[in-house]
Amino acid sequence: MSRYLELPTGITRIDVEYCRPGFTSAWLVREGNQAVFVETGPLPAVGILLGALTRHGMAPEAVQAVIVTHVHLDHAGGAGALLRHLPNACLLVHPRGLQHITDPSRLVAGAKVVYGEERFQTILGGAMPVDPSRIHCPTDGEVFSLCGRSLRFLDTPGHSLNHLCLLDEQTHGLFTGDAFGLSYREFDGGIRPLFLPATTPTQFDVGQMRATCRRLADLQPKWLYLTHFGPLPFVTAMGDDLDAQLEKYQQLVMETNEKNRLGDLTSALADMTKNQMMALQIPKAAMDQFDLLQMDLELNAQGLTLWHDRCHRRVDS
Repeated sequence: MSRYLELPTGITRIDVEYCRPGFTSAWLVREGNQAVFVETGPLPAVGILLGALTRHGMAPEAVQAVIVTHVHLDHAGGAGALLRHLPNACLLVHPRGLQHITDPSRLVAGAKVVYGEERFQTILGGAMPVDPSRIHCPTDGEVFSLCGRSLRFLDTPGHSLNHLCLLDEQTHGLFTGDAFGLSYREFDGGIRPLFLPATTPTQFDVGQMRATCRRLADLQPKWLYLTHFGPLPFVTAMGDDLDAQLEKYQQLVMETNEKNRLGDLTSALADMTKNQMMALQIPKAAMDQFDLLQMDLELNAQGLTLWHDRCHRRVDS
């Protein structure tokens, strides 16, 4: 798989090679003599992002903005370091993510809890703070103009409270972050692509995510520009698949035994996903790579468990 995929619309998909090739995308959007990055990937990916500019003969001064869909470090961990190379760029981030971008210490500490110190250092590497004077927090519906190309922000909670999606009105394509799930190209070849919800810790909320998925699907985009992973033409059934899975996720977390909820839920999500793959008639060679989904399924189980516990505490109180 190529590190850089050029779309015929002034968009470059950049494989930031987080965890493995084909797992995490960032995007370079070019219009005229200007550009923006959408997502940065983790800190070690900065050199790969700058390589996309070199590939197009663009100077760092041409970049007008770095846009992150949310502040999880696989999406925004490179933001502070990248901006140090881009003198004319501002950072666009959800208002609820502002404190974590200017002081990423809590994000780093939380990620170390999830991944462990050694794995954290290997795949994420840390995060540099961003000067508040270089940050703008767009509101729902706000438009960023890139040489007349309209990029419209959408407030899309569910995966996290600080999640934004971005509609490129020129291609009617959505940069979805984690709001519209995960889909990896290793599992292509069935009736349609396999989608999984991204219910990872710590702010996941099933009701908000279902509402966000419906909102995005109702836009009937022509393209989905997925962070995990790559461009896909949109079909309505993708939104239906995600909504049905989220409903089932909610049911499963309620049914699992409290004493071993995390382990039982991870197993239940794996079984459910295998059934989904069979229903989509995904080829056996692809299904044999099922272990590639293990980290996502474990993180999904963690996020569902935390969501369940929050709801339970509200009822008890």
